Amino acid sequence: MKNAMSKLEGILTPLAKTIGENKYLIAIRDGFLVSTPLLITGSVFMLIANFPLPFWNEWMTALLGSDWAVKMSMPATASFDVMAILATMGIAYSLGKLLNINAIAAAGVSLVIWFMQTPYKIPFTPEGSETEQIVSGIPLQWTGSKGLFMGIIVALVATRLFAYFSNKGWTIKMPDGVPPTVAKSFEALIPGFIVTVIFFVIAWAFSLTSYGSAQQFIFESLQYPLLKLGNTLPAMVIAYIFLHLFWFFGINGSSVVGAVFNPVLSALSLENLDAYKTGAELPNIITGTFQDMFATFGGSGSTLALIVVMILVAKSQRSKKISQLSLVPGIFNINEPIIFGLPIVLNPLILVPFIIVPTLNIIIAYFAMSSGLVPLTNGISVPWTTPMIISGFLVTGWKGAVLQAVLFVMNMAVYYPFVKIIDKQFVLEEQENANKVEDDEISLDDFDFDDL
Repeated sequence: MKNAMSKLEGILTPLAKTIGENKYLIAIRDGFLVSTPLLITGSVFMLIANFPLPFWNEWMTALLGSDWAVKMSMPATASFDVMAILATMGIAYSLGKLLNINAIAAAGVSLVIWFMQTPYKIPFTPEGSETEQIVSGIPLQWTGSKGLFMGIIVALVATRLFAYFSNKGWTIKMPDGVPPTVAKSFEALIPGFIVTVIFFVIAWAFSLTSYGSAQQFIFESLQYPLLKLGNTLPAMVIAYIFLHLFWFFGINGSSVVGAVFNPVLSALSLENLDAYKTGAELPNIITGTFQDMFATFGGSGSTLALIVVMILVAKSQRSKKISQLSLVPGIFNINEPIIFGLPIVLNPLILVPFIIVPTLNIIIAYFAMSSGLVPLTNGISVPWTTPMIISGFLVTGWKGAVLQAVLFVMNMAVYYPFVKIIDKQFVLEEQENANKVEDDEISLDDFDFDDL
């Protein structure tokens, strides 16, 4: 067992280090965080406009008028429909800082290049006509989820090229008396121009193909296949097995696996949200919301169930104290106290349920949704710290809350025998320590003073 664990650690630790230190993956992760506050804000308004209560619409109509839902959805539309733009700027800026170049200039150049790859064509059918016409404009289909992968690619490649030409010294040097802001803008001129020309040639070349634009090419050849692959049960299960194996060795598996998998999940969530806004059928079971709200409760390993079982059945003082300290953070999906306090890290006794529980959650939730028992997640961005039951209700309605409750009870049942084994060991250790303390105590009765 120890030999197998050592081999596994030898494989996973270097892999995690490589991924964790990769500047491009870090830039993607940090770049998406730029849009997080806006997406959550937009989700709040979207949730108000579509709150899952039967009397809600009638009550709000009487209060605010018949078009209240359309107006309430405006902040959501404004934030969700520019996701690709926000991601492009955020990722380019993050990578620029990591490469020690003018980050804001790199973000600006990347955004211009992204628009350059986007077709300014919108199909339009005039009222009373059956003939579709093409008009000029910025198509919102590309500024949202559909243009997300193009934004990632442009941000990474354009910023890297910008850094290359800047580091080569191909810049305009201004005299010392020129204000720093002005000097930086001129330093970015030549690198920005060269990168723009390169991507202009690329955009022109794609306009001559059957795709019509680089956006369409990336979507059909890369984004669409990746989304299809990511929206499968095996992909989700495999990702979560690796995620929890990383955690077992003390590596933040959510950061390592999420750096690769989260962009796909984010795009899938946005597809569901786009459908939800228009009242269309939701296309994806696997989404970022599915991961956050149904795969685990209380953090990786669904450790809130572990904590509750320890509170209910544990006899050792160690288990009681750890579970009590971990309960409140666990309710809000923060589980570092139990991960490192129990510990779960490098603890082979807890490895099996730590991996099995989230895997079972994913499989059961997937089939519950695919069979129609529970609605698919609506794509609304609910903060990951939202407690279970509440989160399930917000993203799928009352059936989602019931599913979470059922999964949580199942999680407790799986953890129960392992908690008993671990707690029994803790009790024996505490008894041994207590006996050792008693043996080490010095009493005056142990000394014979008659010989003095």
